Amino acid sequence: MKQNLFSGSFFVFEGPDGSGQSTQAALLKEYFLKRGQAVLLTKEPTSWTQAGKRIREVLDEKIKIEPLKLQELFCQDRREHLTEEIIPALKDGTAVIADRYAFSTLAFGGLEVPLSALMELNQDFIFPNKVFYLRVCPEECVRRIEARGKGVQFFEKQEKLRRVIENYDELARRFGDKFVVLDGQQSIKVIHQQVIDSLENTL
Repeated sequence: MKQNLFSGSFFVFEGPDGSGQSTQAALLKEYFLKRGQAVLLTKEPTSWTQAGKRIREVLDEKIKIEPLKLQELFCQDRREHLTEEIIPALKDGTAVIADRYAFSTLAFGGLEVPLSALMELNQDFIFPNKVFYLRVCPEECVRRIEARGKGVQFFEKQEKLRRVIENYDELARRFGDKFVVLDGQQSIKVIHQQVIDSLENTL
């Protein structure tokens, strides 16, 4: 991936389903707004590209698709997401917070597609200034997912979650200090403070 050379900072929250990354992304947005910082909170897959809509059908198990084709759809969605939304905001100096990004493709897609192939698919995308990885055990993830009362989706079965976490752990080792590993089983308040503390040298 390529370094972010734009004036705005780019932050990404990652983790297995049920890790709380959406909650922490929203809290960071509020933190920036209180500081008077222009901020964009966004999410992948998107809901507005054709690829994003197709991905949702797969995740909801309405249609089936080959694993590599699914990951190509994620990358197609990401390319449009960057071009239409993320990069224009970064150029304007806006802080961009993404709830999932390329690392979800590597962690989830890596269940069925070789990591080397996925790295190649994502090589031209921007690397965030910081990636926050909320690490939560599979059992806790499933408990949280079931508590939502919306059923369990394609990537949310417990054994798949276990393997996804192993893939995220490998990414954390590979990408070093730009990949901030947080214990996602701590309280929401404690995790948020750790996020803020880790940004002190970035902001």
